[in-house]
Amino acid sequence: MKLESYWLDTVSTFKNGEQGNVSGQYDVAIVGGGFTGLSAAIALAKQGLSVVLLEGGKMVGEASGRNGGQCNAGLAHDYASLAEKIGTDKARAFYHSYMDAVDTVADLVKEEAIDCDFTRNGRLKLAAKPAHYDKLARAHDRLVAEVDPNVRILTAGEVRGEVGTNQFHGGLLQTTSAQMHMGKFGLGLADAAVKYGAKLYENAMVTGIDRLSVDRYQITSNRGSLVANKVFLATGSSAKGPFQYFRRRLVSVGSFIVVTEPLAPELLARLLVEKRSYVTTKNIGNYFRITPDNRLLFGGRARFAMSNPSSDEKSGHILRASMAEVFPELRNVRIDYCWGGLVDMTVDRLPRAGQHEGMYYSLGYSGHGVQMSTHMGKVMAKVIMGDEAANPWRELDWPSVPGHFGKPWFLPFVGAYYRFQDLIH
Repeated sequence: MKLESYWLDTVSTFKNGEQGNVSGQYDVAIVGGGFTGLSAAIALAKQGLSVVLLEGGKMVGEASGRNGGQCNAGLAHDYASLAEKIGTDKARAFYHSYMDAVDTVADLVKEEAIDCDFTRNGRLKLAAKPAHYDKLARAHDRLVAEVDPNVRILTAGEVRGEVGTNQFHGGLLQTTSAQMHMGKFGLGLADAAVKYGAKLYENAMVTGIDRLSVDRYQITSNRGSLVANKVFLATGSSAKGPFQYFRRRLVSVGSFIVVTEPLAPELLARLLVEKRSYVTTKNIGNYFRITPDNRLLFGGRARFAMSNPSSDEKSGHILRASMAEVFPELRNVRIDYCWGGLVDMTVDRLPRAGQHEGMYYSLGYSGHGVQMSTHMGKVMAKVIMGDEAANPWRELDWPSVPGHFGKPWFLPFVGAYYRFQDLIH
């Protein structure tokens, strides 16, 4: 069993990075080589701006290359609950942002001819308890009436007809959701950025950012320094580097994944008939899908802990047991991959994007980052070029998390709370 990301292990390495020292002067410097930064690099370079991107490790080596491979429409929230808190107009606009985000991914795949196994088979949210189905049914009615006519409600019988298990009591199908190979998509974005003239540096950890004047910054890295007129931070919470302001506002939660050996196509055709993306309704639930080479990917927040090899392996054992509970036929299959990654959560689970000390940023996708990170890279490119209204999150305030200074000491307590909630609801 490999303790590394299946997506990163099954894609060729990025070969078009810059060699030598970081240097020069640019219109825009981007910090972070995930989907956000790469998408922005493409959009800005296509407009003729000089663009440089610094990545502390490998391109898409962190969250963008370590996730569950789902590209979903819809919020991280129950739409009705969010509408009650912030108003229907804002909730509708935020929901539409996520729908637009999936379209942005689809458009990039087509425009740049990225071979990443992109399919749009939908996402099925599976009711883990009878009461959860009732809640999904109410959510369906509100969504269809106000914001998304493409959702469908499936009864328990209909779910059993396409998911080979008796574990679930119905489901909510978002038909416009998609999936793809994360590593191939990331490599395609990086190659496209270089094609349009952006300079991409790997293993260039940013150690300092100094504001020299209103529109002039010096960025220092372990590979040298450069000067840029504008800076776009696409770093996630980034445990390293001069990003303490953001670390105090983001809580990084571990999410863990196992991937099986290749399985017989006829077995997978029986277990997951429509080859959708799937997620369960529990707070500490699971998500799963079939990979392009006929493996089952099965993930979740198995433990409220940070990701490291030891933690990943412990979580892998928990996930294997959960997978066997859902699909007893897979009890004895071999696990080929097990890994973890960090999900950067905001307190309200809504992204944040805007400016801090003159620098642009887009962060905090809260478990829905595949599509929103790609979309926000494109959106923030528009903002950098003067279209501030393009940013749907521009009016959200962003206070720091009380008692949080970078290391989430409170995660075990959060995990205990959500486990209790799963027991009683």
